[in-house]
Amino acid sequence: MHRPLPRGVFLAVSRTLTLGALAVAPLLPSAVHAAAPQVRTQAPGFYRMMLGDFEVTALSDGTVPQTVAEVATRTTPDRVEELLSRDHLQDPVELSINAFLINTGTALVLVDTGVGGFFGPDVGGKLQQSLRAAGYQPEQIDLVLLTHIHSDHSGGLMSATRRAFPNAILQVHAREAAFWLGRDPRPKGTVDPKYFEEAKAMVEPYGVAGKLKTFGDGDSLVPGIRAVATPGHTPGHSVYVVESRGQRLALWGDLMHFGSVQLREPSVTVAYDVDERAAAAQRARAFTEAAKRGDLLGFAHMPFPGLGRLASEWRGYRWIPVNYSSGQRWQPAKVSAD
Repeated sequence: MHRPLPRGVFLAVSRTLTLGALAVAPLLPSAVHAAAPQVRTQAPGFYRMMLGDFEVTALSDGTVPQTVAEVATRTTPDRVEELLSRDHLQDPVELSINAFLINTGTALVLVDTGVGGFFGPDVGGKLQQSLRAAGYQPEQIDLVLLTHIHSDHSGGLMSATRRAFPNAILQVHAREAAFWLGRDPRPKGTVDPKYFEEAKAMVEPYGVAGKLKTFGDGDSLVPGIRAVATPGHTPGHSVYVVESRGQRLALWGDLMHFGSVQLREPSVTVAYDVDERAAAAQRARAFTEAAKRGDLLGFAHMPFPGLGRLASEWRGYRWIPVNYSSGQRWQPAKVSAD
């Protein structure tokens, strides 16, 4: 049988327990009220880095769901499913829609414009929001370069009936403009007519305003940015090579769509390729050269921000995303006020 504690000891212990409970009490909710609503949206998407003296900002236009097994060619649905599963993905896959802004210090150059409103509400269409969040206005853009004129790259050129970048010159490869704007006599029976209608709707208003220019293979567009012709996905598909102080970035557009599949099997093509044989050959050559050189790359449809490098792995390649930096150790270049 336990003997009772003396009264003084009991009071001391009781006071200690009470004070301890009071100290802990503020950490515990006294009651559960209505749960906070889930937001379920992403913040405006931009990622900024320096390339020599140039400021490069990746801009997110959002994402678009794609059923890879339905659009991948030169493969089988079972093989696509297997390759996606290695990255814990399954159809449909959300593909990023990325654009890239280069501030050279004297010019503000936008490469691709996202999809705009072509894919309907809540699918892409976030470029303007991301651009403003990154500290720039559409009126500041001096030059818009398109890797090609498919609507997920040119759809953001227009805002309703107005040019979204009213002060910008729009430049595309001469073959690209000729094909999509109807001046190329080659047969186009295998290409969905809607792509030609969309191209005209997006590009021709810049032509009417005297803002559309074309370039040829290897042309320099502004100091530090040149075009490299990579026809295949479209007749005038172009890569843009950006160089400053010995650093190099290649913006590859649609040389690749589905990383989980085409990195492992670069021979896989997509239904959107105008010339799938040429598209596969361009990808094989570009992958080999980039992996050897260690080039920094920017892809339109790799997970945002779409910046990284390739390394050879087995019979394919692996993607090495850029190492994240908060950017606190550098000052961004500024566009001249002139």
